[in-house]
Amino acid sequence: PPQKPSVMLVSLLVGPSSNKGFLVEISGTTVTITCPFSKDSVNWKLNGVDGHTSERKYVIENHDSSPVSVTCSADSETREMHLNVRVCANCEELDALAVTGIITADLLITFGVLILVYYFSKDRKGRASTGAGGRPRGQKMQRPPPVPNPDYEPIRKGQREVYAGLGSRGF
Repeated sequence: PPQKPSVMLVSLLVGPSSNKGFLVEISGTTVTITCPFSKDSVNWKLNGVDGHTSERKYVIENHDSSPVSVTCSADSETREMHLNVRVCANCEELDALAVTGIITADLLITFGVLILVYYFSKDRKGRASTGAGGRPRGQKMQRPPPVPNPDYEPIRKGQREVYAGLGSRGF
């Protein structure tokens, strides 16, 4: 049967799902662990406490995402695994095609917006240079001289006595 993406992710974190490792399947808050032994009679221990099943698969209903030490043994062989998975009741599983589609659509929309901004800003620059204030740019009009600042006016005749007491300083 085809594996779900979450099963493959957990399988990568825990180990490969072959005869040497556990197979972990997650659906909602249910975690199903398959022992790597091919025997039908398997003893399970979770955190050192005996499990209530002797089947090859052990199902944990309503798992609370807390770390669990899982041990399965058959005859004289024993395998141990530390299970640390996060589960949630309202999770939605996405396949690889849906994730790829979402990322592709996001990139296309982003590039579309960038192209639109580029063309609109390029067009606006061209329009702004042709009509600066509505005046024609062909001839330069003569500007009137700037209004003098009264604080910096030159000393005129008849006003010298106001400044006579200041004297000149030698710098």
